[in-house]
Amino acid sequence: MSLDKRLYRRLLTYASPYKGRIALSMLASLGVAATDGAIAKLVEPFIDKIVIAQDFGLAKMVPFLVVGLALFKGISRYIQEFYINTAGQLAIQDIRNQLFSHSMSLSMRFYSGNASGTLMSRILNDVNLMQAALSKVLVSVLRESTTLVALTVIAFYTDWRMAAMAFVVIPAAAVPASMIGKRIKKFSRRGQGAMGQVTMALEQAFSGIKVVKAFATEKHEIDKFVSDNATFYRFIRKTFKYSALSAPVMELLTSVGVAVVLWYGLSRVMAGEMTQGQLFSVMAAILLMYTPLKRLTKVNNAVQQAMGGAERVFEILDEEPEIIEDEQAIDLPEGRGEICFEQVSFSYDSEPVIKNLNLKVAPGEVIALVGPSGAGKSTIASLICRFYDPTEGRILIDGHDIRSLTQRSLHDRLALVDQETFLFNATIAENICYGSSGATESEIVAAAEQAFADDFIRQMPEGYQTMIGDRGVRLSGGQRQRLCIARAILRDAPILLLDEATSALDTESEAMVQQALANLMRDRTTFVIAHRLSTIKHADRILVLEQGEVKETGTHQQLMAMGGLYHRLHQMQFKESSSSCN
Repeated sequence: MSLDKRLYRRLLTYASPYKGRIALSMLASLGVAATDGAIAKLVEPFIDKIVIAQDFGLAKMVPFLVVGLALFKGISRYIQEFYINTAGQLAIQDIRNQLFSHSMSLSMRFYSGNASGTLMSRILNDVNLMQAALSKVLVSVLRESTTLVALTVIAFYTDWRMAAMAFVVIPAAAVPASMIGKRIKKFSRRGQGAMGQVTMALEQAFSGIKVVKAFATEKHEIDKFVSDNATFYRFIRKTFKYSALSAPVMELLTSVGVAVVLWYGLSRVMAGEMTQGQLFSVMAAILLMYTPLKRLTKVNNAVQQAMGGAERVFEILDEEPEIIEDEQAIDLPEGRGEICFEQVSFSYDSEPVIKNLNLKVAPGEVIALVGPSGAGKSTIASLICRFYDPTEGRILIDGHDIRSLTQRSLHDRLALVDQETFLFNATIAENICYGSSGATESEIVAAAEQAFADDFIRQMPEGYQTMIGDRGVRLSGGQRQRLCIARAILRDAPILLLDEATSALDTESEAMVQQALANLMRDRTTFVIAHRLSTIKHADRILVLEQGEVKETGTHQQLMAMGGLYHRLHQMQFKESSSSCN
């Protein structure tokens, strides 16, 4: 089976839940087709009995007949379009919901290799393209195909010879229509890819507007957007070119068919082999028959555009999650928070990031991870969260391999404060209780107080109900960080992962939050990833990593006494802080 046929079938499976609406629309389409067929058939008595024989009694019925047919066709067309369009919209809604849900299930490795702007374009632009085409296909294919069949029957019934001559045009038109459709699909797919670049340029420019303004790079961002937009236009222009070409080609072919049929019909009328009414009836049927044929060609163009978008959408739906929950996965039982790394190695690509890590962390122990950039500190936190699975070895929590646990129960035991202080465009209260939906107002306030955020929150215009803007743009870096810490405090998880949790705080705020974190970390297993070594002096153990391996381990005092890598890092930071003070 060809790729296009598989895509068609797959796309149409989304319409099957709404077959009741589709069936009703199909029934109404028979009314539309019957009306067009009746009009073609009634041309014969209109010409022969009214125009030529001058039957004025019958002529008086014509206005009522015209209005009656128009009313019947109008009602049928309304029912058909309403129910088929709603069926198409519901099907597309299901596709968009499934696409987003599936995207949420994909692993972090997928997101590290795909720009968010490109994914947004597929969920919005590509699905919108499918939406317009699917509705148009379901409406037009049903109506025009039924009408075409009805008119073909009328034409063959009235005079099969003339109808057969006219029918030759239909297969002749299929060849250029197919060639044009393939071109449209090709450039539509490329155009949607270019639109992904446009969306990505928008997303990055708006998300990083503070950096853009700070570095005065507005012109650079504008030039980049204009360039991406021009690339999209080049592809979409070719789609327009081939789509516009289909109409003239069909006009030319149908005009040839009409000319041949008209010449043959007139010769038969003059020879007395058929009446004028029969000639006009057949011609009316043939002319009406070509109209749905032309519309079906336009539908084919829309289908090819939809297939370009469908391929990109189904590429995401066919992407397999790297992290798959075992069918026999169990919920992590209540435990003390012991964590063990057994011969754990990990690599993002071919280069190893973590090498043969063996580590046992006792419940309630505070482990600090330090080392140069790229040493693997944040990767260890990601492995505990099971954003990635180890390439080799395993990670145990309270004796359970995390690969044997349900994702929900694992993450219920974890609280993460990341160096990327991401906040949602929602209220302060909603951001604090994110992931703890059952929290009460008093619990939210208590968490904010422990994170030393309550004071500045109450100074906001609407307090805890203040909207903080996209990514918390209305807050300072320190305020954003304290809200993230309040979110972790409220979660009250037995295992804490603090990845540069105080990096954005000033000295006064840092001192307050360090005190809050010290209270929070009591009796909880904690991993602290820190660049500023002054913040982890009181850790139970400090692991010094370099190129994915633990080079040194011990307390702050022990590592300083060793005079190794930790000592050098500490001295470098001490010199930097001293020079900055001077």
